[in-house]
Amino acid sequence: MSNFQPFCGERIALVGLGRAGLPAARRLADWGAEVTCWDDRPEGRAAAEAAGLAVANPAEGAFRWDALLLSPGIPHLLPRVHPAAAAARAAGRPILCDVEYLYRAVRAAGSAARFVGITGTNGKSTTTALLHHMLRHGNIASEVGGNLGPAALSLNMLCDGGLYTLEMSSYMLERLVTVRFNTAVMLNLSPDHLDRHGDMAGYAAAKARVFAGQRPADLAVLGMDDAGSRALRSAACGRLVPISGESFQPGGVWAVGPLLQDESGPLLDLGEATSLPGSHNAQNAAAAAACALDLGLTRAAVAEALRSYPGLPHRQERVGTIRGVAFVNDSKATNADSAARALASYDRVVWIAGGEAKEGGIESLAPFFPRIARAVLIGRDAPALAATLAAHGVPHEIAGTLDAALPAAAAAAFAGGAPVVLLSPACASWDQFTGYDARGDRFRDLVTALTQGRAA
Repeated sequence: MSNFQPFCGERIALVGLGRAGLPAARRLADWGAEVTCWDDRPEGRAAAEAAGLAVANPAEGAFRWDALLLSPGIPHLLPRVHPAAAAARAAGRPILCDVEYLYRAVRAAGSAARFVGITGTNGKSTTTALLHHMLRHGNIASEVGGNLGPAALSLNMLCDGGLYTLEMSSYMLERLVTVRFNTAVMLNLSPDHLDRHGDMAGYAAAKARVFAGQRPADLAVLGMDDAGSRALRSAACGRLVPISGESFQPGGVWAVGPLLQDESGPLLDLGEATSLPGSHNAQNAAAAAACALDLGLTRAAVAEALRSYPGLPHRQERVGTIRGVAFVNDSKATNADSAARALASYDRVVWIAGGEAKEGGIESLAPFFPRIARAVLIGRDAPALAATLAAHGVPHEIAGTLDAALPAAAAAAFAGGAPVVLLSPACASWDQFTGYDARGDRFRDLVTALTQGRAA
């Protein structure tokens, strides 16, 4: 497809040259578009120039492009309109994400490859990776990416039988125009990113866009374990398949206790799926299974894929066991709802938490406080978390940094406090790390060093 140029003559301004932006610029240029790049960071602009791409600020002067491809992390409305977005809106031009261009290119190539979009406040990365793992077990050509990575415009072009399995954030969903997901998954909904979406209604509306454009023959998988997700039932116009990690769902896929099942019978005792602990992961497994079965996988292939799924880093990742104490890296838990899912998976823990707290802090975790033998707090909002824990009588201390917290938590666990040390911060990581992944990597390094009896 060396002569494939579906965007020949189109003028695209691309702002944000990070992990997804620069590959998108290269791909769109290869596909015939006239791409002009911009990044607010000088090093981003330098990378574009080194790649032979045109660089100019689309916020300066008249907006002369047909569309703006804006990095998902850059706001186009709230909390502050980026100048390039303001210019595009003033000119009446669409603001898009890279998945929109991938979809248009695939259709322009004449391919009927199917698109699977997976979203939810929590669990979308696990469900996306798990479904991709199942599809590979079923020998179905699948490209996986989106918010999970790699970027959409880094993925290979697929023929009619292929599948794009894409993790979709709310930031990406609100920048789609023509995309139709043949299979759409909405896992759960709880408050997050409210500064970006204005309020809970705005956030819910962005998430509901995963169902936009679907037709009656398409599959709409909807989580039933929280009121927010259930309320989106009316947005689903495809074939609705309810899923749950907790209760029976007529016509759906669900788990009661460890048994994953549908109306045809049991699929697997999830005790055999060791990388998927807890009812939240049971719901993730139900969602992936619902998709895989609808896409033609056998029940045996689904069960075997669940057993062999290795899990993702930073999502209840067991990184070591020392003196009978398990050390679990759940650094991806950047909000209280996600941390609740981890805390619910263990009877007794020493809990490492803290960072930049989201709205509401950790008050919603009070039902799980009896499981916490001791909390060791880190980061900017440790004092606020300590006040909540003190009000509920939970033993705690402020360690400040993760390097100080790990040995303190280990000592508490070794003294008989609990069989698990759980890093599930319930907070963003930006105050001390470049992201949740860097925080989780540091935790893993500290545990490895503790195992080897050395300093990390």
